[in-house]
Amino acid sequence: MQRTEYPLLSPSLGTQKTLVGFQFGVPGARPKVYIQASLHAEELPGMLVAHHLRARLEAAEKAGRLRGEVVLVPAANPIGLSQRMDHRAMGRFEFDTSQNFNRHYPDLAAAVLAEASTRMGPDANANVATVRQLVGQWLTQWQPASELDSMRRRLLLLSHDADLVLDLHCDTDAVMHLYSEEACWSPFEPLARLLGCQAVLLARESGGGPFDERLSGLWWQLAAALRGAGVNAPLPQACASTTVELRGECDVSHDTARQDAQAIFAFMEHAGALVATAPSALPPMACQPTPLAGSQTLRSPVPGVLVFLAKPGAVLNVGDVVAEVIDPTAAGIANVHEVRAEVSGVLYATVRERYIVSGGEVGKIAGATPFRSGDLLGA
Repeated sequence: MQRTEYPLLSPSLGTQKTLVGFQFGVPGARPKVYIQASLHAEELPGMLVAHHLRARLEAAEKAGRLRGEVVLVPAANPIGLSQRMDHRAMGRFEFDTSQNFNRHYPDLAAAVLAEASTRMGPDANANVATVRQLVGQWLTQWQPASELDSMRRRLLLLSHDADLVLDLHCDTDAVMHLYSEEACWSPFEPLARLLGCQAVLLARESGGGPFDERLSGLWWQLAAALRGAGVNAPLPQACASTTVELRGECDVSHDTARQDAQAIFAFMEHAGALVATAPSALPPMACQPTPLAGSQTLRSPVPGVLVFLAKPGAVLNVGDVVAEVIDPTAAGIANVHEVRAEVSGVLYATVRERYIVSGGEVGKIAGATPFRSGDLLGA
């Protein structure tokens, strides 16, 4: 195991934040698996999972079981970890720019298209190696002007050549679920089985430039751009990435973290990054994948006290009452507004706050029929 500290660009006199990464196995060995946690810094279940996963990886390395390379970044956002307001963690948006820490990553396909179009040949593996080299060179030459972009650059430098990328997040109150691009679903079906995901949300592209999709989207977007430019060269989907939502923000316990670390460890065995000690069968899927474009974000048109009648994990039908919003100040009988499901599916996440403003988000249902377009991710 190699522990490395990566200093970020200093935004002000006397300040310096550092990103820490752990590297297991031989650099350059395949497959390479990159795992990071808490890019949204108040989402802590992944950080504890990384702690338990690190111990497993250290033991596996000592036992000679590492076939590939694993890079683990347990706390991917030291900027967000330092942000607090009114005694509350504020790790989703950077204070200085109000940008979401998991948006606005650079378009790597566009960055290397011109150079790649002159260097592709008939060998698919050679083309993959060339693209990885070009992306690495582009990232090395990128000179960020802000602390935030220096963090984005470092995370991409650590992950751009990975075969598999797991970005560990969580929702506010939720069941286990994951997001991925359609091109990546096949490699991650075993992970969904092992984690017991109760929702899997797929999109060709979610929009907004999130970390994981910039890495996997690079390959299918560059392949399409090359074909559009008349370059007929094979370029496979050389990276699969996913955002894993490890239940809710308060689901931070050793029992669940050990369970999730074991599932990810078993996934790496299945993917060939680790030598398995014994063959093991995959559990059945706990759900069927649904389109992210079919996910309904429930909202309340009125303010009031939010009372849930359904919990995350509930399977709902159109018209089912998910929650009530109560106005205790209404004249006469208190006003009760019912928030109803408009699609059928699993209620996979709800908000934690129990007072809601008009237009406020209530929860999310994984519907099977796409009806949304444009940017599919929330703020």
